[in-house]
Amino acid sequence: MMLKNSFISMVKVPGVMLEILVLRREGAEQSCGRILSSPSTAHSLKSAAILRHSHARNKGSKDKVKSPPITLLPSASSNTTAPSQTRIVSDIKENYVSEDNDDKDGDLFTDVYHSPKLFKLNFEEMEEIFKIYIYPDGDPKTFYQTPRKLTGKYASEGYFFQNIRESRFLTDDPDQAHLFFIPISCHKMRGKGTSYENMTIIVQNYVDGLIAKYPYWNRTLGADHFFVTCHDVGVRATEGVPFLVKNAIRVVCSPSYDVGFIPHKDVALPQILQPFALHAGGNDHVCRTALGFWAGHRNSKIRVILARVWGNDTELDISNNRISRATGHLVYQKRFYRTKFCICPGGSQVNSARIADSIHYGCVPVILSNYYDLPFNDILDWRKFAVVLRENDVYQLKQILKNISHEDFVSLHNNLIKVVQKHFQWNTPPVRFDAFNMVVYELWLRHHVIKY
Repeated sequence: MMLKNSFISMVKVPGVMLEILVLRREGAEQSCGRILSSPSTAHSLKSAAILRHSHARNKGSKDKVKSPPITLLPSASSNTTAPSQTRIVSDIKENYVSEDNDDKDGDLFTDVYHSPKLFKLNFEEMEEIFKIYIYPDGDPKTFYQTPRKLTGKYASEGYFFQNIRESRFLTDDPDQAHLFFIPISCHKMRGKGTSYENMTIIVQNYVDGLIAKYPYWNRTLGADHFFVTCHDVGVRATEGVPFLVKNAIRVVCSPSYDVGFIPHKDVALPQILQPFALHAGGNDHVCRTALGFWAGHRNSKIRVILARVWGNDTELDISNNRISRATGHLVYQKRFYRTKFCICPGGSQVNSARIADSIHYGCVPVILSNYYDLPFNDILDWRKFAVVLRENDVYQLKQILKNISHEDFVSLHNNLIKVVQKHFQWNTPPVRFDAFNMVVYELWLRHHVIKY
């Protein structure tokens, strides 16, 4: 249903035809675009500013949020990402992203970060002095194996392997290194059909060989070593080597504690399925008319409850079966565009790209899980661009989302698109403040607590 005083117009962009729904709201006009051509034209949309910015603005109108966003605060006894009780409150200070920020780093000085100025200073220091040494030993077909195409659910691991070799942080001198990278990648072993038991033996023999040949592990018993894995195969293979898991830093797409994730030691690697099928969501909050969206497999208790309670609701778009990303004229991705809040329930697997999808398409993530160590949780205040709930809140989910005012939603959305999106994007070569640099910054933070 269209808002009052809205109208439809057709706009031509090279290689694509758009249907523009212009919405008049609160003295300003904003456009919503819908793709009418094939998915191959998605790249052309990146240059179509009409999808990202206001179609027209009345004189004197300003697109700022004047009220602070709703935050969900945990009780003192709960963990940082899953409040033991949901308390919807307003923060005292303003949380919107100012468009008048003249700082050279743009939106860094916002409270989306726990400590913006400290993050900026530490990040600059990291860029100047941080060095990582990669062990050269081992069969490259078994250990260091970057996929030919950085796509699919293992892409984050592949991007990190490639980015570290392209970055300023790499050193050939182990005496200059702050951390040591063990280039274990189970991607090749998985493709060969190697059993978990044999993978564990291969990994253990490789690490034992490094310890015997080089003196660096024994200096800290491996505390200044790290490895990266972003799939269940790698997690299971390395868990069979207890001294590696307990001592070294694990950079892993395993944010739940049931896989032995230790928040103060390990790093949550964001799982990002790139390339994205469509362009990033922009300043399009007026176009988001659906309250909530989730589509997926019921492979966990919370997902079963979510589908049972809200599967037939008229305001929450909840689907029992996952919509294919490759078919259906990009139906799955388009539903992110028109939705305010995208539900991200915990699943049975150690990885999920749903959070990164929500961030990319500008849909405010709703984290619905009791134990979830979110990516970059040491740096970002997730309550400023997401809604964090415990699993018991699933029964009140719709009311919780409806209680979030329009102004508070706009603030969450603005923080998401103006600050957070760049942190959940892989690039080659890496770009400042992108996913690779944020992961390296997490490693930089952990190296400070290592005692020699």
